[in-house]
Amino acid sequence: MSTRLLNPVLKSAANAGIPLPSVVILETTGRRSAQPRRNPVGKSIEGNTLWIVAEHGRRANYVRNLTANPRVRVKVGRRWRTGTAHTMPEDDPRERQRRIPNKLNSAMVRAMGSDLLTVRVDLDP
Repeated sequence: MSTRLLNPVLKSAANAGIPLPSVVILETTGRRSAQPRRNPVGKSIEGNTLWIVAEHGRRANYVRNLTANPRVRVKVGRRWRTGTAHTMPEDDPRERQRRIPNKLNSAMVRAMGSDLLTVRVDLDP
């Protein structure tokens, strides 16, 4: 399913307060507009670390935004958390995806992804 169709549905559900167990809403600051930009992303959370695999790597707008300004917010369930994002080009994104709990999303990202890139978000305590 196209992200152009799925992302607006997920964003609306999150805005309505519906918990999304397999995704989080990642809020970056627009690199040109300085406005908040929200994207649903598949996730794996280990303690205070959020792992994301960007399906289009450095070409993804949210990756460009967090490269320009690594401070982000993440909506996990109904709670917003702040953190600092880091691209991890040395990490194996396919192996990382095997550890992400949402197997369907992971398989879709691997199948449709053009340039997988791991992103680590260190969440503030």
